[in-house]
Amino acid sequence: MWCESSEILITKQTAAWELPIGNRAIEITSIPSIECLDCGMIYQEDSVHEEIEDQLYLIDTSKIESSVSYEDLMAQPRLLKKNYFKV
Repeated sequence: MWCESSEILITKQTAAWELPIGNRAIEITSIPSIECLDCGMIYQEDSVHEEIEDQLYLIDTSKIESSVSYEDLMAQPRLLKKNYFKV
């Protein structure tokens, strides 16, 4: 995406993520990711990043352990229907 190479690998990666309230960070495992085989950059598509950010605004983050899989994070029950903080 960034270096415009077509040599990519669809993978799942682990990343540290700061909670919206800013009081702690968690580890999210198995995040759908893209790895560029030319430049070595590993990143998540904007849509995945947005899904994670929205979900963290909409759930009770105090119930999340310090490490959670992407799938388990996205399965957490939401307290709100949508992210009202988005413009």
